[in-house]
Amino acid sequence: MNKTADYRLTVIVPVYNEEGNILRLESELGKFLKTSLLPACVLFVNDGSKDNSAKMMKEVCLRNKDFFYLELARNGGLSAAMKAGIDYCDSEFVGYIDADLQTTPEDFNLLLEQVEEYEMVMGIRAGRKDSFVKNMSSKIANGFRRSMTHDGVEDTGCPLKVMRTRYAKRIPFFTGMHRFLPALIQLQHGKVKQIPVRHFPRVAGKSKYNLRNRLIGPFKDCFAYRWMRKRYINYEVAETDL
Repeated sequence: MNKTADYRLTVIVPVYNEEGNILRLESELGKFLKTSLLPACVLFVNDGSKDNSAKMMKEVCLRNKDFFYLELARNGGLSAAMKAGIDYCDSEFVGYIDADLQTTPEDFNLLLEQVEEYEMVMGIRAGRKDSFVKNMSSKIANGFRRSMTHDGVEDTGCPLKVMRTRYAKRIPFFTGMHRFLPALIQLQHGKVKQIPVRHFPRVAGKSKYNLRNRLIGPFKDCFAYRWMRKRYINYEVAETDL
C-alpha cells in the first residue's frame, strides 16, 4: 500500500538544484507537520537535479518518518514533477509548495481551515518580496491568463495550494499546466478559494524563471488551455454494479 494513504494530506515539494534549501525544508516542513490541522506527510520529487539535492533529500527522508521521495529519471520541468507527485499520492488531500521557501509551510494551516468546503484552497502572495521585473511580468501574465480563462484567480503562481486528491488526479496534465491549476479544477465544477499568505525573499539557490518563461511560455499556454477547455470531457457516474 502507498504510504501516503496513512495521512490525510501529502505536501508535494518539487526539487531541482535546491541543495542550499534542503536542510531548511527539513526544518520548516518538520515544524509544520507537528502543528498541521490534518495528519500530513511530505513527498519530495527530485526533477533530475544536477547538484547534491538528491543525496540530501534521501538523507532527510531516512531520518524523518513522515518524509518520502520520488526521483525522476530525467528533468521534465515543474508540471512533470507535480504530476508525478500527484500520481503517487493516495491521501485525501494533496498540497504543493516550492522548494525555495518563499512561502512558509506554516501558512498551510490557513488553507486547511477551508478544505472541507472547497476542492482547492490556494494562497495569494501578500507583500511580494520579488524584484520589480519579476513582479511586473507576473502581474502581466496573471492579467492575460484571467482574461483567457475567466477563473477569477488573482495569483495563480502562488506556490502554496491544497487540492482534493481525487480532483487533482483528474486534471489533464500538459507542460505549463501548473499555471492553470485553479482553472483546471473549475473545469470539473470544483470550487476554488483564495487566501492571503506571507511571502519572503529567496535566501538560497537561484530562480529557474526569467522574462521569457514568465511571459512568452504562459501566453502560448493560455491558447492551449482555451483549445482544451472546449474539448474537455467531464462526466459523473450515476450508478454501476461493478
